[in-house]
Amino acid sequence: MNATALEAACDAPIGADQDADANAGPVYLDANATTPMAPAVLAAMLPYFSAEFGNPSSPYAAGGRARAAVTEARARVAAAIGGEDSEIVFTSGGTEGANAAIRAALKANPKRRVLVTTAVEHAAVRTLADRLETRGVIVRRVPVESTGALDIAAFEDALGPDVAVVSAMWANNETGTLFPVAELAERAKAVGALFHTDAVQAAGKLTIDVAATAIDLLSFSGHKLHGPKGIGALYVRRGLKFSPLIVGGRQERGRRAGTENVPAIVGLGVAAELAAAADWSGVQALRDRLEAELMARITAAMVLGDRGARLPNTSCIAFAGADAEAVLHRLDRAGIAAASGAACSSGSIEPSHVLRAMAVPDTFARGAVRFSLSRDTTAADIDRVLAVVPAIVADLRPPCRRPSPSPEKLHA
Repeated sequence: MNATALEAACDAPIGADQDADANAGPVYLDANATTPMAPAVLAAMLPYFSAEFGNPSSPYAAGGRARAAVTEARARVAAAIGGEDSEIVFTSGGTEGANAAIRAALKANPKRRVLVTTAVEHAAVRTLADRLETRGVIVRRVPVESTGALDIAAFEDALGPDVAVVSAMWANNETGTLFPVAELAERAKAVGALFHTDAVQAAGKLTIDVAATAIDLLSFSGHKLHGPKGIGALYVRRGLKFSPLIVGGRQERGRRAGTENVPAIVGLGVAAELAAAADWSGVQALRDRLEAELMARITAAMVLGDRGARLPNTSCIAFAGADAEAVLHRLDRAGIAAASGAACSSGSIEPSHVLRAMAVPDTFARGAVRFSLSRDTTAADIDRVLAVVPAIVADLRPPCRRPSPSPEKLHA
C-alpha cells in the first residue's frame, strides 16, 4: 500500500460491530463455490432414492422407468444449452467433464500435440494441462490483461496448424470475467482445432446456445446452478470423434461407462430447466449495490475483473492492507459466508494464480474477497454485509503511525 492509500485506510470510518448481527440468520454469498439445492430439484429426486430404484440398463419395468427419467433429464439439459439430446453425456461434474473433453480432443487428432489454454483456468483444466505437459503435450497459456480480459492478440499468436484443442473458460470463478468464447471457438475452428469451454460458472447464469456457435465441447456442473453435487454434463458436438475417459459398460452411448446416477441426473435436469428460465437482473442489481456502497464506505479498495463483461452475480473486491483469510474469519463470526478467490485454493495465504496473472498489486491481492450471489440472495442479505464489512476491514488494517503529540500538548 502506498502512503496515500495507507493514510486513507487509517481514516476509514468504523462501522457496526461485526458480531452484532451474528444471530440474525446466515447470509450465504459463496454461490460460485456451490449453491443450495432448489426445493423443486429435491422433490424430483426423492422418488429415485426409494420406490424408483431401478437400474436404467435393466430390461424390466422398473429399469424402463429409470431409463425414461434419464431420457427426460437429458432432454431438459440439452434444451437448456441449445443442444441435441444425443449430444449430452452425464458426468460426475465439471472436473470430469473438462478432463474427458480435453483428453478426447487430443486423441481425435494425434498428429497435433498442442493444447492452448489460458493463464486463469480453474484447477480442473490447469492441473490437467500441467500433467499433460510432462507427457509430451505442448501447452500454450494465453495471458490476460489487468481487468482479467483475455489478451486476444496473444490468443491469435498461440493458434496454428499444430493445435489440437483450445480450452478456455467461459467465466472466471474468482472475478466473474467473461471470455468471448463464441469468437474464440471460431478462431480455433479456422486453424482446424477443436474448442472446449469450461462453462461451470456460466451455465445457469448466462444464455447458452451451443448450436449457434462453433463450440465442440462444453462442460458444467449441477451444484453451481441449484442442483445436486456429484453430477454434471458434457456437451459433445454431434459427429465429433470421442474417446471415453471412463471405460467399461455401454452407458451414455459408450461415452461414459458406469451405472447412471439416476437421482442426480433427474435433479440436474430440473435444475438446468429452472436455471434457463431464471431472470438475473435482480441479482445483478443487488451485486451492483453491494459494490457501490462498499466502494463508498471503504477507502483503498478496488473491484477486480472486467466491469463490462462479467457474471451478474460475482464481485471480487480487494481491500488493501487487510488479509483476506482474516476478513473471511470475521465474516464467518458474523454469520456471513464468502470466499477468498476459488474455493479449491482457500486456506492459502498467497494471492491466487488468477490475481497474479492480472498483476494485481500484492497489498490488494492479499485482501481480495469474493462475494458471489445466488438466486436466493435478498436485499436484507446485502444490508447485513454492508453493516459489518467496513468495520472488519478497518479493524484488520495496519495501525496508523502518527507523530506523538508534544509534551506541551499532552499537558494542555
